[in-house]
Amino acid sequence: MDTRPRQQTLTLIAIALTFGSGAADVASFTRLGGVFTSVMTGNIVLWGLAAARGSLSLASHTAVSIAGYIAGVAGGAWIAHGTRVPPAVKGTVADADSGSASAGDQGAALPGSVLRVLLAQLTLVTGFTVGWEVSGAAPAGWAQFSLLATLAAAMGLQSFAVNNMGLTEVSTTYLTGTLTGLVSSLASPGQSTRHGLRRFGVLIGLVAGASLCGLFVATAADGVPALPLAAVITTVVAATRLRRGEMSPRGVSM
Repeated sequence: MDTRPRQQTLTLIAIALTFGSGAADVASFTRLGGVFTSVMTGNIVLWGLAAARGSLSLASHTAVSIAGYIAGVAGGAWIAHGTRVPPAVKGTVADADSGSASAGDQGAALPGSVLRVLLAQLTLVTGFTVGWEVSGAAPAGWAQFSLLATLAAAMGLQSFAVNNMGLTEVSTTYLTGTLTGLVSSLASPGQSTRHGLRRFGVLIGLVAGASLCGLFVATAADGVPALPLAAVITTVVAATRLRRGEMSPRGVSM
């Protein structure tokens, strides 16, 4: 079976989600306490910096972001576990509805649990959008902490979903590994650049999302949430269409 349409859709999903991550990180760094919502490595470094400087504000913001992200990942695992099919029906069409896609199983149907996690992320990003608008695009105090935790949790859900839809060669929240893999493959003589387009795409998506959000922050801050919201909506629509195509009688291999 030709898997190119599936891989193209997964590439679109990866780029859209990375675009949203770039926008979310700029929004949080500029308006939610100078921390990140998807790059936990950066937050841990900032946490160390806060300890060295004795900055309670920076320490508390990084702690909230990290806790929110962890809660998002845990929530994604809980959603996936709650919809997983019992071992008795493993290997059936029903199993494709809830099982996790492995890195090598590129032909497996998109797990239904992944789509549910993405819908949960959409709910959180929608809530973040409402909160951002209510606060006049300048949240402070507990409103700032609440929006930071919400957006970080959405990024945690996103990371879990991406890991379970077979996109193991790229990440949509932390891209150092993606950049390393791309450069390594390009610099290795005679080695094919597998998933090169997808890796290029997510890196460009990150820069595009960050750049556009920076422009919005400077000129139209009320519109900032539209960027991550549009990215997640695009992903949910693409994932739904992909799943329907794969679970149709002609799309499921028996």
